[in-house]
This record gives sequence, structure tokens and C-alpha cells, in this order.
Amino acid sequence: MAQHPWWQGAVIYQIYPRSFQDTNGDGIGDLKGIISKLDYIQSLGVDAIWISPFFKSPMKDFGYDISDYRDIDPMFGSLDDFDTLIAQAHQRDIKLIIDQVLSHTSNEHDWFKESRTNKNNNKADWYVWADAKPDGSAPNNWLSIFGGSAWQWEPRRCQYYLHNFLTEQPDLNFHNPEVRQAVLDNVEFWLKRGVDGFRLDAINFCYHDAQLRDNPAKPKELRQGRGFSEDNPYAFQYHHYNNTQPENLAFMQEIRQLLDRYPGAVSLGEISSEDSLKTMAEYTADGNKLHMGYSFELLTNDYSAAYIRETVTKLEQEMTQGWPCWAFSNHDVERVASRWSLNNTTDPKQAAMLSALLASLRGSICVYQGEELGLGEADVAFDDLQDPYGITFWPTFKGRDGCRTPMPWHHNSEFAGFSTHTPWLPLCQEHAAYSVEQQLAEPDSTLQLFSHFMAWRKTMSTLLFGNIEFIDTPEPILAFYRSYQSERTLCVFNLSAQAQSLRLTLTAPGKHSELRHNLGHYDDGCITLESHGCFIANV
Repeated sequence: MAQHPWWQGAVIYQIYPRSFQDTNGDGIGDLKGIISKLDYIQSLGVDAIWISPFFKSPMKDFGYDISDYRDIDPMFGSLDDFDTLIAQAHQRDIKLIIDQVLSHTSNEHDWFKESRTNKNNNKADWYVWADAKPDGSAPNNWLSIFGGSAWQWEPRRCQYYLHNFLTEQPDLNFHNPEVRQAVLDNVEFWLKRGVDGFRLDAINFCYHDAQLRDNPAKPKELRQGRGFSEDNPYAFQYHHYNNTQPENLAFMQEIRQLLDRYPGAVSLGEISSEDSLKTMAEYTADGNKLHMGYSFELLTNDYSAAYIRETVTKLEQEMTQGWPCWAFSNHDVERVASRWSLNNTTDPKQAAMLSALLASLRGSICVYQGEELGLGEADVAFDDLQDPYGITFWPTFKGRDGCRTPMPWHHNSEFAGFSTHTPWLPLCQEHAAYSVEQQLAEPDSTLQLFSHFMAWRKTMSTLLFGNIEFIDTPEPILAFYRSYQSERTLCVFNLSAQAQSLRLTLTAPGKHSELRHNLGHYDDGCITLESHGCFIANV
């Protein structure tokens, strides 16, 4: 296994720092809180942590609007705290990946403050500026994911600027080589500080069509949501021109050239395009662009075996050179324990099975904090919402706050041990019963099964590096082989709450008796699976 880079087959644990652990009593998680929980993170058997943004920011989009790429927002701590975090993580053999938001800045960034003043300053063309149409309307029909036009009028310049997200998140002009170099310099600042890699937010949004052509309309029957709901006007267009431009591939190469100067540094790109799987393949091809890519394709509501099989198979066909990364949850979507629940209630057995399924797919995986506990989506009242996205689209889309509520550490203490002060988002009372403390005391809890599986997975070269070959199975059974060198492992998952059986002739299957996830058995050509059971065996 030693010949593989550390990130291939890695389990990456995503931390949303505002909601992980508060140490200074202000109701907001911080870097010292992450440091205090590194032993817990190590016990999960993960290889790396990815921390969502903690840089200086006005927090209009909770850190994804950055005003200073080289400093820590005081609510999270200091650069000294960050250096301590790196050192402490590395002592535990945990790699550290941080978010980089390259396509846009905050409107309070010094670059934008200068750029907006007039058309002749040193940063005049660092952002995407355009004149109004003769009737005063926006330059074209591009829309913001967060609602309304993607263009905002700036009276100082008498021009519009582009924002694919909030109006407070102006898009940088990557057609300008000075911008690209400044962005890469900011990335290198953190490489010099010792980080092991970057999760690159919305990385296919860096470039825009220089001709500012209108996006074509999308027929109603073809509208679908990937990180946004289908009733969002953003779904009404084909986004051919406001993102995923061909020039972006060259910038991916520039990122890779920089990272290659720092051995072991890895890039993981978040990709959401008209054909995200194809774009993932393009952005990771030839060994000279991104190391890994991940998309929203398994962050959807479709929980059928057919959809999972077709999605992974399509990526396998497209991505013949790159390395995939899969996720079932993150900070932008409803938690998988609720999103894929069968009876509108979370099921610990299903949560444990889903973690095993995710970790059995070919590629690396991202696990969102709380996923190891089987946490479901929190119900956040409208008056408690913080997410501008949810406030805009309420009630058909309630935003992202439901997956961002605080981690429950202790079941019988105020605020579940997250803080000594009222948290920035209400603690979900239902989550208290799923607390870390409670689950550590239960041998077969979702948490214990998660840690057990991840430790066992490290011994399985087939699951870490092997090819994947799906078996054509009826709903609700998903089955595939993972093969590596001379070894072959069969993985079968029951996606339902009812017992299932699968006729399959195997030659001397060696079921892994030490794997507590195995809720199934093989007898005379038939695999029988319990509710939410899986059967994993070397064959």
C-alpha cells in the first residue's frame, strides 16, 4: 500500500468550525475547540480534517465571504492557534486541509474597496465589471444561486459587478493574470504554514465568459437542483457562460504546479456544473490539474440503488485518469440521515450502513461532522435562521442551518457540552440523545460502528485502492466487487428497513466475522440481509 499517495482512499472529516466546539463561551466554535477534540477525531480513524473557512470575514455567508485570506477571524482565534492546530494534528498523524474560496471575495476586501472607486485605479479590472444595457438593465441574464440577478449596480463606477452568490461576494476577474498570481500567492501563504491541502470551493466558477453571452433557458422538465432547489430561478437556465469556462483548465494546472512544489499537498475541488461528473473528470485528468474532485451528485434526494449505481458508473466511465471523492453530507445540504430516511425518522442502523457504503465506494470520502453519530437534520424555526439563502427562499427551501447546528458532546449538560453560552444556532434537542458521550458508552452505537469500520477499512487494500464493478441487482439492494491485485471483496447493502435476499453464487466466501457491520449471511447461493444490513466478504 505504501506506493499510494496518502490521500488516495483517505477518510476526510469535515469540520464546520462555528458549530464544532466553543472554548471561549461566546456561543461560536473556534480553533481551540478543534484542538481540544483532536483525540476524539483521531479515535474515528480518519486520515485528515477539512476545516470550513475561518478567515477574516464580515460573515455574510459565514466565512465564504473572505475579507483577508491571510488572517484568522478573531471569533475563531489567531494565527498562533492555527499553528498549534497544525502541530497537534500532525502529532496524531492527522493531515490538515483548509477551505480556499478563490472565485470571489467579500465586498469588504481591500481589493474590492479599491476596485469599486473608479475605472482607472490599480485594481480596476480585478473584478468582473460591465456596463449597463442602453435601458439601464443588467449586462445579461445571469442569475445568482442565492436569488435574483447575478449583477449588482455600483454607483461609484456607474457599472455592474458580477456576483454568482451573494451581492456581498463579488467575483474576481481571472482573465487578469495579476489576479491569478495574487490568488496563488494567498494559497502559498498557507502551504508555507504547513497545511496538507485545500478544499477548493466552487472551483469551476473562477472564469466567466468574456463575451458575457446570455445563458440559454432550460426546459421545465429538465430542471434539477444540485446545491439549490428546483424552484430556484437558478435552475431555469443552462449555466454555459457564467461558470465552467475552458480557460479554467489552465488555471487548474497553475494550482497543481504550485502544489507540486510542496510534496504531499493535495487539492480537492468542489464542482457543480451542468455535467458535474464530466467536469470532475476534466479537472482531474492527465495528472497535471486537481488531485481529486467531488460534486453534489450523491448529495441529492434520490436514494435508489439504481441512482447510486448509475452515478458512480458514469463517473467511472468519465474519470479514467483522476481520483474521485464521494460525500453523502456536507455543510450545504440536508443531513443524509434525514434526507435518505425511509419513514421521516432517523434510524441508527441505516446511518451505520450508509457510512459503510460511502467508505466502500472507490475513491476518497468526506464525512461531515455529526455524520458519525447519525445526526438528522435539525428543524430550525424561521425566527432562528441565520442563513441568508434560507431566509430568501423560505418556506420551500429552508436553507443550510439545519445541518449546521452545534455538535452534541454530552447528553445531560446545558447546550450539550458545545458551549457555556447560548449557541449561534439553537442546539437541536433531539441531537442530545445522539451525543458523543452517550454513544461511546454503547458498544454497538452508530459512533462505535463508524470507528470500527474505518479502522477495519485501513486493512483492506481492495476498499482503499481497488477497482469497482457493480452487480445488476433489484431494488433495494446495491452490490459491487472491489478488486485490487489478486484480492476481491464483495460488498452488498440493503437500502431498506425490511430483510432482503439476493441469489448469488460465490466460491468459498470468507465473511469478515470481525466486521460488526455485517448483518447478513451466505448460504447455498443466497445472501440474506437484515434491515439496513450489509454483507462484506473476500471472495
